[in-house]
Amino acid sequence: MGEDRNSFIFRLLLTLFVILAINFFLPRMMPGDPFSTTSADEAGEEIIVMTEEQRLYYMNYYGLDRPLHEQFLVYMKNLMKGDLGRSIYYKMPVSDVIMLHLPWTVLIVVGATVISTFSGVVLGTFSAKNRKKGSDRIMMTGLIAFAEIPSFLLGLILLLVFSAYFRLFPLAGAITPFADYNGPAEQAWDILYHAFLPVVTLSLSQLTGVYLLTRNTLITVTTKEYIRTARAKGLGEKTVWNRHALRNALLPVVTRTGFMIGIMMGGVVLVETVFSYPGIGMTLRSAVVGRDYPLIQGILLVIAVSILVCNLLVDKIYGKLDPRVVV
Repeated sequence: MGEDRNSFIFRLLLTLFVILAINFFLPRMMPGDPFSTTSADEAGEEIIVMTEEQRLYYMNYYGLDRPLHEQFLVYMKNLMKGDLGRSIYYKMPVSDVIMLHLPWTVLIVVGATVISTFSGVVLGTFSAKNRKKGSDRIMMTGLIAFAEIPSFLLGLILLLVFSAYFRLFPLAGAITPFADYNGPAEQAWDILYHAFLPVVTLSLSQLTGVYLLTRNTLITVTTKEYIRTARAKGLGEKTVWNRHALRNALLPVVTRTGFMIGIMMGGVVLVETVFSYPGIGMTLRSAVVGRDYPLIQGILLVIAVSILVCNLLVDKIYGKLDPRVVV
């Protein structure tokens, strides 16, 4: 047990080191640097807004003129002290920038995870119970076809239909600008109103995966010996499905939920950009465009650590649901 624990800690630390190395070197592999990028307009035409002397000054100020290995050592040293650096664009600590935008992303990712998991389990159970019937075939065909639509395209369709055409939801943002709320309830409603379409987009993009996993796992589970034994004991169909079949079929769904959060944390960049939603996804896009290395590193680190934490939580939950699994 002790060796397993040490091996687990070693693999975790190695994974973190690899993530940190990728976070550091990947932004620097992009062409240009933070100060040459700000010297071009939207059409790509060069605009002289900074002299070469000024550019070299800022490169020296942020330590970008040093060899890469020295920059990496400084980055790791600062990280050990909890210092993520200072954003070149926002002129403030990266941790403060992340804390300003992270809650918006957490809101839509958690909301989408809950909705897509619950809806997928309900629809998958319904489809498994009606296997090979017309409703099962129609639902499975429709959801599989629906899954082929990329999340950003789905978001654009929802934005055009419900925001631009019917004007039911806002076109952009997370709150109404300059709103004077009469209380917390009104403010909460405004936040949910703005988050609705991004949450629906993320939920729909993950719904089919949960649905198919639940349906197929339930169909497999219902052929097992213990299900036939439960029916032979005279238990009702509702008890057999809820107490024996669904409980065992939910184990892989729990595992998928952890991966799903990771997938959504990556996909949220496109969805937040479509809805101009001020989460870390849209902030990451702006940081990449501006070559804001410290901010890119900070956001990618937060996303990577979030995925690692989710996977560890899934392992723990899986072990509780199925004691045969050694975590």
